[in-house]
Amino acid sequence: MITKILIANRGEIAVRIIRACAEMNITSVAVYADTDRHALHVKKADEAYCLGPDPVAGYLNAHRLVNIALASGCDAIHPGYGFLSENPLFAKICERRNIKFIGPRSEVIENLGNKTHARATMIAAGVPVTPGSEGNLANITEALSVAKTIGYPVMLKATSGGGGRGIRLCNNKTELKNNYPRVISEATKAFGSADVFMEKCVVNPKHIEVQILADEHGNVIHLFERDCSIQRRHQKLIEIAPSPQLSQAQRLAIGDLAVKAAKATGYSNAGTVEFLMAEDDQFYFMEVNTRLQVEHTISEQITGIDIVQEQFRIASGLKLRFKQADIQIRGYAMEFRINAEDPKNDFLPSYGRITRYLAPGGPGVRTDAAIYTGYVIPPYYDSMCAKLIVWALEWDEVIQRSKRALKDMGVYGVKTTIPYQYAILSNEEFINGSFNTSFVEQHPELVNYSVKCSKQHVALAFAAAIAAHQGM
Repeated sequence: MITKILIANRGEIAVRIIRACAEMNITSVAVYADTDRHALHVKKADEAYCLGPDPVAGYLNAHRLVNIALASGCDAIHPGYGFLSENPLFAKICERRNIKFIGPRSEVIENLGNKTHARATMIAAGVPVTPGSEGNLANITEALSVAKTIGYPVMLKATSGGGGRGIRLCNNKTELKNNYPRVISEATKAFGSADVFMEKCVVNPKHIEVQILADEHGNVIHLFERDCSIQRRHQKLIEIAPSPQLSQAQRLAIGDLAVKAAKATGYSNAGTVEFLMAEDDQFYFMEVNTRLQVEHTISEQITGIDIVQEQFRIASGLKLRFKQADIQIRGYAMEFRINAEDPKNDFLPSYGRITRYLAPGGPGVRTDAAIYTGYVIPPYYDSMCAKLIVWALEWDEVIQRSKRALKDMGVYGVKTTIPYQYAILSNEEFINGSFNTSFVEQHPELVNYSVKCSKQHVALAFAAAIAAHQGM
């Protein structure tokens, strides 16, 4: 069994992994840049090592991370999400130096990271994919020819892309001509590859993904689906498990497709198979995320399975402890990505000192965060500062409990998405479980509602400050 793990990450996911280590009596080792010297993951880990003054470079230096892991006596590395989590070279370096990478093998990460290779694998396995180019596009002439064949609108995508980057919607020939060089430029800068491919655009789809667990002995199960349709510019805002928009037959069908996809790639450890659900209820494979997802928490809440701890067991060579028949859904769970952003100012990032932090509580409420009163949110990383996870037995109950928890949660000193997410929960379409990836664009009025809600939060903060002063 793995006994000591280096967490090659920061923020709330590092804290999450450290907690799993503590519960399994595994020694945790944190790494940090100078700007993260006072970060919560540094305080909570059993050991911590500085990566130097650069706020980003250290977290992206695979050789240095492995050297620290070996020097400190670690037998495994957990990459978290972001940074090097889906970097096949990082996994390969771990393999070469005989330290366990907690994730799939390097060749699996590489194959699935190449979107055209992944599409071909799924086609061979009988998993439906959207119509598109057979491989990478050679030039704009081929792009125009493919678009004419499959019909507009189309999506231009970076072959090595991810995280919503390197994607452009093209509604006609003119937009395709304009966007083609832009996507190549974005792909080259972000992923180091100029390769792009094309897919038919599924109009107003639902974004449904399936959590899988696969051991190193060929066993694969799924933990049912998550609905990630509430998103802005391909960035998720609210995730739900299970989806209130699927029938039981659809739920079982998409779970089977995810297992089939994992087996076709020789997958091991935790992963997520993402699909688009078209208006005619057809599922189309989108991609496999070869890492722990931000929203893994809600799958844990509805199944009772600690996914990070299962990652440790799988990486230790153990077989899965569960059969598919053992996995049952109980209730609904929602995750809110609490971003330090200003919804009324085009979601501009809002960095700075948190003057007061009030964590929500009560039945069915969980907070995964790396912030505290006095913590300074640095400008070098993603704007997400916390995750609020809420569970309840029924759909209407989870909405009401989520609204209560969002009201209870206070992050002062910076702007956050809390009031905007509260507004979404009050929307009739959302309450009725009828929404797709265009929901945010179709409801611009919710941003105006968030301004009113923000004033309520200011009043709450003022009242809390007075109460605290009187109690001194």
